[in-house]
Amino acid sequence: MASSFVIDVDYEQPAAEAGSACDTRHAWARVPPEPSPDERIALKERIRRLLRERNAVMVSHFYVHPDLQDLAEETGGIVSDSLEMARFGRDHAAQTLVVSGVRFMGETAKILSPEKRVLMPDLDANCSLDLGCPVDEFSVFCDQHPDRTVVVYANTSAAVKARADWLVTSSCALDVVSALHAQGRKILWGPDRHLGDYIQRQTGADMVSWNGACVVHDEFKALELELLKKAHPAAKVLVHPESPADVIALADAVGSTSAILNAAQRMDANEFIVATDSGMLHKLRTLNPGKTFIEAPTAGNGGTCKSCAHCPWMAMNGLVELANALETGAGEIHVDPALGLRARVPIDRMLAFTAGLKNGQAAGSLIAGIGAA
Repeated sequence: MASSFVIDVDYEQPAAEAGSACDTRHAWARVPPEPSPDERIALKERIRRLLRERNAVMVSHFYVHPDLQDLAEETGGIVSDSLEMARFGRDHAAQTLVVSGVRFMGETAKILSPEKRVLMPDLDANCSLDLGCPVDEFSVFCDQHPDRTVVVYANTSAAVKARADWLVTSSCALDVVSALHAQGRKILWGPDRHLGDYIQRQTGADMVSWNGACVVHDEFKALELELLKKAHPAAKVLVHPESPADVIALADAVGSTSAILNAAQRMDANEFIVATDSGMLHKLRTLNPGKTFIEAPTAGNGGTCKSCAHCPWMAMNGLVELANALETGAGEIHVDPALGLRARVPIDRMLAFTAGLKNGQAAGSLIAGIGAA
C-alpha cells in the first residue's frame, strides 16, 4: 500500500481585541492513502474481528471517511454528531471505545468513561478550533470577565472544558444560551466566532466571544453561494452555524449535522446545497437516495483546499490506522484524572440539560436545577 503524505494547513484568524484570540497560523495533517478494493475488504474484516476480540465499539463522526461511517453502523456502533457520540460512548457496555473523528472527541469520550479504553485511528487528528484556543490564553480572557458564565463549544481541549461552566454542541447551544440569558446571565463564549455571533443574533444575549473559526466552515463564501443558487433555483440551502453570517443569511435551514439531516428528510425539495463538511454528504445521500446534494462553494486559501470543504484532520482517519489502533493499542487517549473530573462538570450539565429538554422539562428550570458556576 502507498505511504501517507503530509499536507500543510495554513489558516489565520482575523485581528481582534487583545486577549480574545490566539494567532495560530500553521498546522499540518497526514493524509492516509486510499486502500485498493481488495485491501479494503481485508481491512474491514480484520477490524470486525478485532472489535469482537477487544470488546470494542466504534463511534464515528459524520465527517470521517464513508468506510468508517459504514463500518461503525455495521458493527453495532454509531455515526452521529459530537453530542450523540458523547452519550453513546458513555452508555455503551463495551470496554473499549474507538472514536473516529478528531482529538477533542476522543478526550470527551475518555472524560465520560474514565474506566474504559479509548482509541483513535490517529492522535494527531486535531481541530482548528481546539488548536486556536490554548487554555492559558483562554483562561486569561476568562479572568478579564469574571462576571460572565463561561460557555464553551465541544471543539475544545479537556483543559478548556475544565475552565468552563457549560459545554455545548451546535445542536444544543441555542437552547442553553437562551436559558442562561433568560435568567440574566452574561455569557463568555468560545471558541467559534461564527457560531457565537449566530447565537447572539438569535437570543439577544449579552456575549463576548473568543476569536476562533473552523477552517472548513470559515471558507464558505456568500457570493459563490448566490451564484450556485441561481444555477439551481429549486435547491434548498442547508447551512451549519459555524459558517459566516452572510452564508447563514442565505440558508433555508440552519443547524447542527443532525439538524441538517432532519431538514433534508422533512423539507419538500429534491435538491439541496449543503454548507458543511463534505463528509456529511455520504449520510445525506444514503438516507435520501432520491435527492441530490451539492457541496456549497468555498474559495481562498483555507485549511482544506479550494472548493473541497473537507477537514484535513478528519481525513486522517483511515482503515489502516483504525486496524493498527485495535491491534496494537496505538492511539490511546489519556486524560489526567483530576483534569477529567473538572472537565466532566460542564459536560454532565449539557447532557442533563438536553435529556431534560427531551423529556419535556422547561429550559429555565433545568438551568436552575442543574446549576452553573
